[in-house]
Amino acid sequence: MTALPLVSVGSPHATRTVTDRLEVLQALIGAPDFDPLFRPDVINVPPDHPAYGWTCRVPDCGRSKATAKEFCSVHDDEWLAWQKNGGHMGEFLQAAKPLTSVRWLVAPPCRLCPDLPAKGQEGMCYMHTERWIGYRKLRRGKGEEADFETWLATQRPFTAFGKCQVVACPSVADRPLGLCRQHHYRYLNAGKPGGAELPPGWTPRHLERGERPTIAYADKTAFRKWCSTVRPVARMNGQLSLLGLRPLVKAEIKWAMFRHTQHPGDGRSWSVPWFQHMADECREQNVNSLADFDLDQARAHTGHIVKVMLGYLRHVYFTREDTKDAGFIDTELYGVRIRGRGTVVDLSAVTQRWLRDLLWDLLDARLTANPPRSNSTLTRPRRGCVELSAFLEAQAPAGGHDPTLLAKNHAVAFVADQRHRREHGLLSLGLYENGSRFEQTPVTKSTVATTFSGARQVLRAALESGDAERLRLAREFIITIPLSTAKAGRRRPFPDGVARALAGEDNLRQLEGFDLDDRGLRDIWEALVFTGRRGSEVSGVRMECISRLNGIALFWHDQTKVGNYDQAIRIPERLYGRIEQRQATTIARFLRQHGRLPTSQERRQLALFPRRSANVSGQRSVTHAWFGRCFREWVDTLDVGHYVAHQARHTLATNLLRNGANLTHIKRYLGQVSEKMAEHYTHLANTDPRLEDALNAVWVAGPGSADPGLLLSGSEPMSREEAEVLAIDLTRKSTPAEGGFCTFQPVVDGDACPWNMDCHNCDKFVLSGADLVYWHRKREQWRMLAERAPTSATADYLHQVFEPTARAIDGLEKALAAVDLLEEALALDLRRPQDYFGRVWSTAFRAHELARHEDGAGALGEDDDAEAS
Repeated sequence: MTALPLVSVGSPHATRTVTDRLEVLQALIGAPDFDPLFRPDVINVPPDHPAYGWTCRVPDCGRSKATAKEFCSVHDDEWLAWQKNGGHMGEFLQAAKPLTSVRWLVAPPCRLCPDLPAKGQEGMCYMHTERWIGYRKLRRGKGEEADFETWLATQRPFTAFGKCQVVACPSVADRPLGLCRQHHYRYLNAGKPGGAELPPGWTPRHLERGERPTIAYADKTAFRKWCSTVRPVARMNGQLSLLGLRPLVKAEIKWAMFRHTQHPGDGRSWSVPWFQHMADECREQNVNSLADFDLDQARAHTGHIVKVMLGYLRHVYFTREDTKDAGFIDTELYGVRIRGRGTVVDLSAVTQRWLRDLLWDLLDARLTANPPRSNSTLTRPRRGCVELSAFLEAQAPAGGHDPTLLAKNHAVAFVADQRHRREHGLLSLGLYENGSRFEQTPVTKSTVATTFSGARQVLRAALESGDAERLRLAREFIITIPLSTAKAGRRRPFPDGVARALAGEDNLRQLEGFDLDDRGLRDIWEALVFTGRRGSEVSGVRMECISRLNGIALFWHDQTKVGNYDQAIRIPERLYGRIEQRQATTIARFLRQHGRLPTSQERRQLALFPRRSANVSGQRSVTHAWFGRCFREWVDTLDVGHYVAHQARHTLATNLLRNGANLTHIKRYLGQVSEKMAEHYTHLANTDPRLEDALNAVWVAGPGSADPGLLLSGSEPMSREEAEVLAIDLTRKSTPAEGGFCTFQPVVDGDACPWNMDCHNCDKFVLSGADLVYWHRKREQWRMLAERAPTSATADYLHQVFEPTARAIDGLEKALAAVDLLEEALALDLRRPQDYFGRVWSTAFRAHELARHEDGAGALGEDDDAEAS
């Protein structure tokens, strides 16, 4: 698999060729603000570099740190043992003793030959070291001790052999064959490819006389090939060799390394040896650009570095318009980052250029006008177009590349093919990302709905914008793609037995066993149960996520899915205490890592549940995928069946509903987009005994009353006790009528109405709180009629006719205000079946009693039919 191409192959609109890109990068590298450290082909990183430093963190330690570690191998082992004993970083750095290096990190020059590196304790080059060893043996053979300083005074410097003939090696050759010491040994171990040999009888004395050796080769081409393919010596001294790379990839690495120092992110520093491995693999693959790098042949860390570098380079090589020709779209070019996915959406799988452009235009418009919150907004239309593209490529005339040849029958065939694949469980036509691989996936009811919805969305947008007419794409082809008919499934609440198992103390202690690094697995689960939040809303909270307001414990979080940030909900004391303990654990972890307590600013940015890797600052939270994986493993051990953590949200919503909350309350508490979504989360079975309480609809009497016509006696609010006396228990039968309900038993049982259905003038007619808006509209209608009356007498008559209704409406408002439901009733518009579950439907009043109460006439509850609910 190769990385996403950066060069628009075959595109007549490509704005930057390979030469252009090299010139752009060379200009950027030569700019004044570019760090000159990264300009040479051999980069020597300082030991204490903030992004690529390579020395042990212990002060004055002379050893290089181990790869992806903060310490050398010895100090790293000591630090791990120190951590197990509860010590923190500050104490360890004070107690750790610095170590001296067992070898030179950077070899000094020879004491005699300034152009050759030293070897061994004497500080001499290889040849002088060999001569000293020979001289010392000779003197010992004569029974004499060799004096080093006396011998050193007699020696002459040797002329260097130039650079090591290994192309990628930056070292000086200190062997007569023209190789450095390490590559000389590698050459011997490789069996001396090419058979390079010194002249017979040659010794270093010939160099003293100015005679350089003439190398003899059995196969000089083989020797040169070996020198061009062998890797440089892996060094732990911060040296990076880019020798032997092609100019463009060399410039890309230099620029990307510098770019990473500007925004290194929150991960650990990239190790210089990793860059050397990447450069070596680029050399072996003979790539011209990082875009040609084959990730399948790379190590894991090398592939990761290449992907990040490509992200940096895209912003140099491409504008938003350029990405259209290149076959992808980059959300970061719009200032948009979607959590849990990269910034690049690859559109190259859509092979028809006209269809790919329509898809790009749709995503471009969405990212510009209304950036999406979730990944599905981008992947749904992409999936639809990928499937349609693959079908057209195989079945349509000219592979679907000419839109003028497409007709209704091609769309019908595409729909039929998708449904056939769904029915028989066949694989999809297109390839889709699965981790690091692209593969075909089984077609299901859900994927068919996504495919139709995505393809229809793109084609309909083209129809509305006029692009379809410009392309001469048949309208019949577009409108044939059906709407998505699959309804989104919903998860059930936890059954009582499962809920008890998931909340049992013994089982919760078992859950802690899956949290190997104590990242807060159990705390996240308990917070989900108590609060009903989305998983990422809990796992991603900051450390300062709890507080008290007037003694009430609050939990602060971001509802990113609906765009509500820094929201607070009340939580029980038990959860508040657990979060306080988790805060102490997080602070202790910070203390161990940094040797000091976090500042107030750092406390606000720290993650309450920090991830283990690539998180030096502690600001990156554990992922919800990690929590979900650990949760599933735990549930499997309980033998209760297949359940997921998100069902806790459904369980809480249902419990809220059963305890008197309505959909508006649930929507607000759970942070949902609409009451329709709140309804999606609420579950009530018809056999639930608590359903009767929820079905007690709120009723108030309509305009007909036994004693209408009296003016309002006052404006004092009705007490709750008075309102409750008026309430009717509607567990008995009733039948709907216009603007309210009839409670006359013969009519309810099916007999004809003896008053010719004159409901608004009948004392058996009742109003509900949900009808308040309806009667407000009626009142406005009568007022408009009165204002348009031709004479004052007519207007007065209309006011007189509506006066009993007006008094009933006023009484209804007063009764609803007494039970704190007036605002809900005013906000409620169209009556829907799910609205019957709200408290606004759970109390009812007789219209004539409301009117009588307004007039101060009669005692509440005198009517034999009025029953307290």
